[in-house]
Amino acid sequence: MNRAIRILRDEHRSIAAVLHGLQHLARVAQEPEARPRFEVFRAMIHYIDAFPERLHHPKEDAYLFEYVARRAPEAVPLIESLRAEHLEGARRVRELERAVAEFERTWPLWTGPFVAAVDEYAEFHWGHMRKEEQELLPLAERVLTKADWQAIGDAFAGNKDPIADLREQDFASLYTRIVNLAPAPIGLGERWETARERSP
Repeated sequence: MNRAIRILRDEHRSIAAVLHGLQHLARVAQEPEARPRFEVFRAMIHYIDAFPERLHHPKEDAYLFEYVARRAPEAVPLIESLRAEHLEGARRVRELERAVAEFERTWPLWTGPFVAAVDEYAEFHWGHMRKEEQELLPLAERVLTKADWQAIGDAFAGNKDPIADLREQDFASLYTRIVNLAPAPIGLGERWETARERSP
């Protein structure tokens, strides 16, 4: 597997791990006695918003999609669809941010709509990543040259952009923070206490 594909798939796994964690904790928050720690939800939503928007999608748009479109014009409709999903994902995450804010404001009365918003966003994002991995990447592997992959790999690794390296460090720190805040089995943080446990 070449470097660019390995990095892209690693980034997809990081995003998917946070999405899985968000779904799990949203369901835990439905339990009537569990008091969710909303800072965990906010950190997770910030990660799935900022990581794709600032680091992951720009590399796909500017490099991978561009090179594939040059080598395989028949892929342009697929690429346009993926780019449209990048924009749609940004809109959907705003809805997710509104949902968690409303959940925190009305807790414990508003758990169902928050879980539904999380599930809807997760399904959308997984569908997008599947399309990239099952449709775009196999095509890219067939049509791109070694020089194309070298240029894409350099961009994905951040070698030409020291700011990208800093961003990757920032997101690694945020990912670590999520792991430390989220309770088991998602992370290493303390279990969310129940109303019964808080009572004297």
